[in-house]
Amino acid sequence: MNIFVILISLVIALVIIIPLLEKYQSKMGLEGATKYSKYIWPLVMISLVVQLIYVLVN
Repeated sequence: MNIFVILISLVIALVIIIPLLEKYQSKMGLEGATKYSKYIWPLVMISLVVQLIYVLVN
């Protein structure tokens, strides 16, 4: 059951994100991409830590 929730949420996210990326792609240049790229690794690490804590608690 959880896999269906994950798959549905991924499909919904893709349906929302892809049109937004296509709309704002030309407005965001290399400067905008580098501005947001510095947040990717910290967010990945935070999500991994939260997932690890969740697994250890359960």
